[in-house]
Amino acid sequence: HLGAAIDPPRVLVAGIEPLPGEGLELRFLVKLRIQNPNGSAIDFRGAFVELDLLDQPFASGVSDAAGSVPRFGEAVLAVPVTVSALNALRQALRVASQESRSKLDYQLRGKLAGALFAAARFESRGELDIAALGRAAPR
Repeated sequence: HLGAAIDPPRVLVAGIEPLPGEGLELRFLVKLRIQNPNGSAIDFRGAFVELDLLDQPFASGVSDAAGSVPRFGEAVLAVPVTVSALNALRQALRVASQESRSKLDYQLRGKLAGALFAAARFESRGELDIAALGRAAPR
């Protein structure tokens, strides 16, 4: 159960896939690999994530998916995220100034919601492949 967790889960971006956008927004499906370092399962009923690129806000999203991460185990959760037109333009300009890089630094923050008001918060950093972001386009 979520409230019994002692250590926060480790959450990493396992993949990003483009989704159809709305107007000027970009949408992605962010796959999160959740690792549970605790001796009891983490049961969740929903997730919230915020993704920063190059230390700037980029995308956020929510999912009402329910599931469980086994004790000392892992699970993959897909969360749709939205990038505003302003954030997409800002990041495109920042990426263009770093042409020699094929990867971008990211920071991921969020929470897995449990029963009542319990939540397991997480934060992680890593690198994303620029090509994965370039495949998404508004529709």
